[in-house]
Amino acid sequence: MFDNSDRTELSQLGEFGLIQHLTQHFENQQKSTLLGVGDDAALIKMGSKIAVWSTDIMLEGVHFDLSYTPLKHLGFKAIATNVSDVCAMNGKATQVLVSVALSNRFSLEAIEELYLGMKIACDKYQVDLVGGDTSTSRSGLVINVTVLGEVDSKNITKRSGAKPGDLLVVSGDLGGAYMGLQILEREKKVFIDHPSMQPDLEPYDYIVGRQLKPEARVDIIETLNELGIVPTSMMDISDGVASEVFHLGKASKVGFDVYENKLPIDSQTMETAMTFNLNPSIVALNGGEDYELLMTMDQKHYDQLKNHMDFTIIGHATAMEGKHRLHTNAGNVFDIKAQGWQHFKQEEK
Repeated sequence: MFDNSDRTELSQLGEFGLIQHLTQHFENQQKSTLLGVGDDAALIKMGSKIAVWSTDIMLEGVHFDLSYTPLKHLGFKAIATNVSDVCAMNGKATQVLVSVALSNRFSLEAIEELYLGMKIACDKYQVDLVGGDTSTSRSGLVINVTVLGEVDSKNITKRSGAKPGDLLVVSGDLGGAYMGLQILEREKKVFIDHPSMQPDLEPYDYIVGRQLKPEARVDIIETLNELGIVPTSMMDISDGVASEVFHLGKASKVGFDVYENKLPIDSQTMETAMTFNLNPSIVALNGGEDYELLMTMDQKHYDQLKNHMDFTIIGHATAMEGKHRLHTNAGNVFDIKAQGWQHFKQEEK
């Protein structure tokens, strides 16, 4: 039996700390394993090609709330977020395996709706659903997706390749998914208190869509290929830019300077943040689930990127390993703190 006096809370480690702790004694046995634990996906040599493998789990009550999440949107999101992991390695997703666990409160029609969303995503990203599993659940809906893909060896992009002086670049805009979640949570509370009132989400269509139906940025990978750019490091933004900066910095042994006035924020995100008395820049840095791509690139690509509508240069890498700083609009400099999604938070007693 375990001695509770020596109990270590999982919240002390967090998701990545827990993974590192549990896998630290595992060593790769196969020469075909080119990259294992510690990145957005694993890289496996399969003959003349490099395979990309990743898996993700979504739990009702933890990752999604069915009181405001349509099952079709949830199915789409389950596929898209996994395809995003392959994009983060500069690869192309090709197949998915889907396993679900569900209780008898779900009808056949409900699960058909979930899988319709998955089919829409598979068609959009041109991936094949090739298998999976189903089981009974006593604790709500559970979805696990494993994605397989491939990447050309010359295009492989890990988290560990950034070097001092590299540009820090992000696709799209930031913070929308987080503010969409705030709107959904607010409207849920209003509905609970006043069941006769119907939520009006139309004024927030963009940010609510960013939360419920995020897109994998396959188009960005295609654009990078067209521009002839291979990022020096990359990952997708699931837990917030600030958290991902720490991950890139740790893997690449660099620091980052980020400039507040460069953060790309959609007008709907900005206006909604102000309505909630939130600083839009803090929302952009710490809001999760945008599933944009955070990249570092050699400075030689500056002219290609500076006016490109799909990319924003938000800072650069420095030689100060582990030191990540935000340069504010007021001219102040603060250490960045990762305040995004925290896994294994302790429950309140």
